[in-house]
Amino acid sequence: MFLLLIYSPPLLPHVSAAYDPPMQVQLSHPARTVEVKGPKKVKELLRELNLVVEAHLVIKGDDLVTEDETLYDGDQIEIRPVISGGSPRFTPHVSRLTCQK
Repeated sequence: MFLLLIYSPPLLPHVSAAYDPPMQVQLSHPARTVEVKGPKKVKELLRELNLVVEAHLVIKGDDLVTEDETLYDGDQIEIRPVISGGSPRFTPHVSRLTCQK
């Protein structure tokens, strides 16, 4: 009995992408999941989804990624809007002492 072993080198990301399912992109506001074919840069993905690059955070797996990073098919992506807040607009209090005539 003969056993024949055939070596198959690992595929490069751009070659293996043809065999991977599209990347899963989870969005909020409104909550939904979309499939997008890669590879593409983060900023291209955001523009394709009509999202402002500077107003969103993109997370691949557990890592925050920059707008120039390339995403590939099979990647799990989450896009979150940047939300900022703070105290209400400051209204100066007029002291009775400064208003006396």
